Amino acid sequence: MQAKELREKNPSIQFLDVREPEEVEIGHISETLHIPLNFIPYNLEKIPQDETLIVYCHHGMRSLKAVEYLKAKGFDNVVNLAGGIHEWSTKIDPTIPTY
Repeated sequence: MQAKELREKNPSIQFLDVREPEEVEIGHISETLHIPLNFIPYNLEKIPQDETLIVYCHHGMRSLKAVEYLKAKGFDNVVNLAGGIHEWSTKIDPTIPTY
């Protein structure tokens, strides 16, 4: 998965989890900023614009909406984690529970 390789090469890459708090409690990628999708517009100042941002949710649909919104707000280096945390936990880190 490219996101894992990117993070290993550049630890300043920021992950943004847009899932709901109860989903984050089940499991999350370490060192991740958590802002639920519906709260993104009210928390833009908390999201770094000067580094690559990888956005994820459960399977990739909410994070795709977040990426589109952030790009419209001037965020240039923002990408969607295709397959979301589900794919991350099945292919990268099996210690993160699937649900």
